[in-house]
Amino acid sequence: MRQRRHFRQILLGTAALTISGLVLTGCGAGSSEEPEAKQDAAAAFEGRGPINYVSSRDASGAAQDTIDKWNAENPDEQVTFVELPDSADQQRQQLVQNAQIKSETFSVLNLDVVWTSEFAANRWIMPLPEDALPTDTMVPAAVETATYRDTLYGAPYYTDGALLYHRTDLLQAAGIDAPPTNWEEMTAACEKVLALPEAEGMSCYAGQFDKNEALTVNFTEAVGSAGGQVFDDEGAPTVDTPEALAGLTQLTDAFNEGLVPSDAITYIEEQGRRAFQEGDLVFLRNWPFVYSSLTATDGSSAVVDKFGISSVPGIGDNPGVSTLGGRNLAVSPFTENKATALDFIKFFTSEEESKARLDKSSRAPVYPSLLEDPAVVEKRPFYPTLLESLENAQARPQVVKYGATTTAIQEEAYAALTGEKDPETALADMQAKLEELSAE
Repeated sequence: MRQRRHFRQILLGTAALTISGLVLTGCGAGSSEEPEAKQDAAAAFEGRGPINYVSSRDASGAAQDTIDKWNAENPDEQVTFVELPDSADQQRQQLVQNAQIKSETFSVLNLDVVWTSEFAANRWIMPLPEDALPTDTMVPAAVETATYRDTLYGAPYYTDGALLYHRTDLLQAAGIDAPPTNWEEMTAACEKVLALPEAEGMSCYAGQFDKNEALTVNFTEAVGSAGGQVFDDEGAPTVDTPEALAGLTQLTDAFNEGLVPSDAITYIEEQGRRAFQEGDLVFLRNWPFVYSSLTATDGSSAVVDKFGISSVPGIGDNPGVSTLGGRNLAVSPFTENKATALDFIKFFTSEEESKARLDKSSRAPVYPSLLEDPAVVEKRPFYPTLLESLENAQARPQVVKYGATTTAIQEEAYAALTGEKDPETALADMQAKLEELSAE
């Protein structure tokens, strides 16, 4: 029997009243404390019984299939899927609220890779036993995202790199033989494609530009693709640079010149996916997960057999740089049945279950053996391109105060995209905010 509940059906009314008064920042109570010692990790996992798996919506149904398999094999330790909103910011908000009131409602947390430091520093997730996972068989970058202060706090679930989806049929009709490698080539390609009768009413390009975590991702990619960094290797903010200005200016110009449709200012991943899938875009920046929907043969996709995948475009002479994405599973210290929670994430993130989910999901597994498996690549031909994207990917800021950091980035980038500020002013204000946060 499938088990799925929406967050609102689970969160107790008294908890909602309590959390309404909490201040949601990246530095919640206990952020200055040291995480639990590694040697105590294994002993901390006790208690067996029902648990809740808390995650964003899984449109493919692949995660639910894994849960159903677990439930069939573990009748006394049933897992219920608690569904959070699509917005990453809203997901984080609800996870933080639950942790701040130390509610036992959430057991296994599906966390964006950039939340590890914040949740570990605040003791909102538990350090895992050193031998809990086969980390030596996983993509090193994925394992690094689940680690805080040399301690593993999460089980890598899937990894992500950005991809550029493009209409191969329209490019060919316009006499373009290869996908663009930079924005200049993409702009020139769009001019030719949009002049075609069959492209009437279409727009050139969209990413994700709503004032949301997705905007932090797209802004970070633009800066990286212009040869810059949002933070340097020492953790200092560096958005007051010519490279950062070139990246943000490329995005603002794309809006101002009509390369990006005006309604894309409200796009997160799903809106962009739908626009491309319905035939409204020539190019789309998105994650691998949309591949399954785009290739659906049930009549829901207007682009089946009409699109290709390449790396995100560079800016100027610089190669395109993806933001490192992905998700990790972690155990709440407030759940009663911690032993069940740990065993479930071992099962869920195993290579065997990761491979089984590929029948439905396009999410990239964290096992190189699967990314390079010929049988897998036959069904997911973009995996070699994704591996290239991962090799060149840059992480978002790995800071304890991530919530405040990403908010600062979103506010200033959004102000530039909407014309409230010019790019120079937006970046100067962003630099000041990030320096203040770094100094706290």
